[in-house]
Amino acid sequence: MEDNHFIYILECCDQTLYTGYTNDLEHRLKLHTDGKGAKYTRGRGPFKMVYTERHPTKSAALQREYKIKKLSRKKKLQLIKEKPADYC
Repeated sequence: MEDNHFIYILECCDQTLYTGYTNDLEHRLKLHTDGKGAKYTRGRGPFKMVYTERHPTKSAALQREYKIKKLSRKKKLQLIKEKPADYC
């Protein structure tokens, strides 16, 4: 089975970070760009995808998303620095 469950972090134009889950990164980024993604990202574009992780299952990805969302901004920036986006 293909590892097509992704956790991603977007950097918004106001320098804030948004963490999300998807099984289609290109489509999800387009939704954010078109203002149809998460409510938080509306009006905060353009976006830069700064971090991605692949996971084998939706459950594993959602558990990781939860952990990342609980991190402080400083820890998220450290995570991004250690392993930047490998997609887009």
